[in-house]
Amino acid sequence: MNILDAAAVFAAGVAAGGINTIVGSGSLLTFPTLVALGYPPVVANVSNNLGLVPGNASGVYGYRHELKGQRERLLRLGAASLVGGLAGALLLLTLPAEAFKIIVPGLIGIAVVLVIVQPRLQKWTLARREEHSSHGGAWLWLGVLGAGMYGGYFGAAQGVILIAMLAIALDDDLQSLNATKNVLATVVNATAALLFVLMWAVGATDVSWWAVLLIALGSSLGGLLGAKLGRRIPPAVLRGVIVAVGVLAIVNLLA
Repeated sequence: MNILDAAAVFAAGVAAGGINTIVGSGSLLTFPTLVALGYPPVVANVSNNLGLVPGNASGVYGYRHELKGQRERLLRLGAASLVGGLAGALLLLTLPAEAFKIIVPGLIGIAVVLVIVQPRLQKWTLARREEHSSHGGAWLWLGVLGAGMYGGYFGAAQGVILIAMLAIALDDDLQSLNATKNVLATVVNATAALLFVLMWAVGATDVSWWAVLLIALGSSLGGLLGAKLGRRIPPAVLRGVIVAVGVLAIVNLLA
């Protein structure tokens, strides 16, 4: 990896860390960057996941005040994220690499659509929540479990999925729910990352540690900046960048 490549990965990490804290979809920047630099898709995905964990954690820290009083909720839903993240990571490691190449363009496509429709989705969830209050229950737990499986396998727009489900099922303000989303996404990514490190240690998967380091440094900075300054970025601009990168990723993977 030369200096320009390293700068590109670091910059993508900064952007991804901020985007994940605010919206969720940061992998649509870091993953395509690694693929474009020549990393095999599975190696790029594993390295990307490992690198984004510190950024997730910094986003959680940035939203720490909104987490007050959420201990019971986080323990309950965090268990679903842990199980889901582990299951998704196992699928990534056990399914053939060819399957990943086939599945991921579809997942990226879904993620891009979710980013595009997010404003309408948010309005719909707000209106639904105002109509009646819910306390989550088994359906929310299962939904978080499914989002965790998705996140452990690939993860782009995991945050969009989580915030939508939380806003529908829980009677709370969106800033608190965004803080919850950040914790759950961190649990998923950290669980998958732990499994990936164990598999790397026994020679069952490959990791680019330079990419991990650069994304970790960048996403940590981006997570803190996202928590403080991210709300000033015009949402339309942010979504436009994510969608453009996602489309380029699909084209690159299918080429």
